[in-house]
Amino acid sequence: MTLIIKFTMAMLWKFMRVAKYSKTALSSKVKIRGVPTHSRHSSSKSVPSDFGASAPCSNTLELLGKSYPQDDYSNVTEKILSKVGKNLHNRKHHPLWLIKEQVKEHFYKHYLGRRGTPLFSVYDGLSPVVTVQQNFDSLLIPQNHASRRKEDNYYLNRDHMLRAHTSAHQWDLIHSGLDAFLAVGDVYRRDTIDSTHYPVFHQMEGVRLFSCHELFSSIKDGEGLQLFEQGHRTAHKQECHTMEAVRLVEFNLKQVLTKLMTHIFGDGLQVRWVDCYFPFTHPSFEMEINFQGEWMEVLGCGVMEQQLVNSAGAQDKIGWAFGLGLERLAMILYDIPDIRLFWSEDERFLKQFIGPHIWQKVKFQPLSRYPPLINDISFWLPSETYSQNDFYDLVRTIGGDLIEKVVLLDEFAHPKTKKVSHCYRIIYRHPERTLTQDEVHRIHHAIEESAVRELGVEGRF
Repeated sequence: MTLIIKFTMAMLWKFMRVAKYSKTALSSKVKIRGVPTHSRHSSSKSVPSDFGASAPCSNTLELLGKSYPQDDYSNVTEKILSKVGKNLHNRKHHPLWLIKEQVKEHFYKHYLGRRGTPLFSVYDGLSPVVTVQQNFDSLLIPQNHASRRKEDNYYLNRDHMLRAHTSAHQWDLIHSGLDAFLAVGDVYRRDTIDSTHYPVFHQMEGVRLFSCHELFSSIKDGEGLQLFEQGHRTAHKQECHTMEAVRLVEFNLKQVLTKLMTHIFGDGLQVRWVDCYFPFTHPSFEMEINFQGEWMEVLGCGVMEQQLVNSAGAQDKIGWAFGLGLERLAMILYDIPDIRLFWSEDERFLKQFIGPHIWQKVKFQPLSRYPPLINDISFWLPSETYSQNDFYDLVRTIGGDLIEKVVLLDEFAHPKTKKVSHCYRIIYRHPERTLTQDEVHRIHHAIEESAVRELGVEGRF
């Protein structure tokens, strides 16, 4: 499920030795050295990434200087933990940094407070480890909602997780007294494997709250208008909002985002809005842009749920929130074809984005395209415990960034035994050299063995 925003995506780029592939989920102690950031102001501090994993010896996970006891919800892998603290969005001249800085500059320049200072503050060093309460409860996501599933998230334990969206920081930042801010960071979701999906990607959250005076001051005879009323929830507003207030907030939100996209992609950009309905905002929308003749989703947004705003201590204000994916914007703007490239350490990739200013025109020049190697894998599923995301996670853990894509080719149910079989096609491709069938065979064999051992499948190899 999509939350207030979150449209995008991010992938990884680093060769991983199959000789020491790890288990799908950590069952023992992994130490991660680093210092968490607790910035409450505009900051570019990053969590250090000098990680080291210890030998298994206990049932505790140490991450960013804190210890987390593991339980039946713990499912984060060493592969994913190795990405915590990389903070690509804070690495100067990286394409994700360029996009972040462009958005920041736009908001700093066009939205000023009464004293001429920037209205929006920016937080790009917040720790990616959050509580379940921050990630779900504070956003009013129901206990039984599908977005909470282990199959879709990375849990340290029942109470802590790697944030699935930057919305996890909304409540805390509003509660600290802020009413206009951008929050940027890496987020983590278990997902499919292709050129636009990866379990680690980067988002930017935007929130703006309005007092009655701020919202209606420019409206003729606006003195008599109110933010709230005693009413009923409809398809167009929450039960507590007046129709005038929600329409003005919606108009302001769409105007802000249209200006932002035009600023990034240039004049003449076509924009359209698609209604969608989330459990914690109403009304809400997805934004699509027409770039070079193709319509593409770039972000999600909506009028904030008033119960969230009230609980955070801003009872006399109404607001909007949006979330955009930095990878999605960078792939469109720079014509980057594969999201794994954002994690590349290859100078042929990185040097293309070094320039005198953040608004430089860049069209990505493809690296040498090495041929893919394709192998299929088939197995009978266990009775009720199988999840496709578990298999994708296992493939990523063992094959690393040599895995370009995984596709479910066939699903077959035996007419007599009722057992279900899946057949997946795994596409291997190295970014910097030609793979040999022999080394791919070793990786593929490791995936087969691990699927049987970790997932309880019955191989048809």
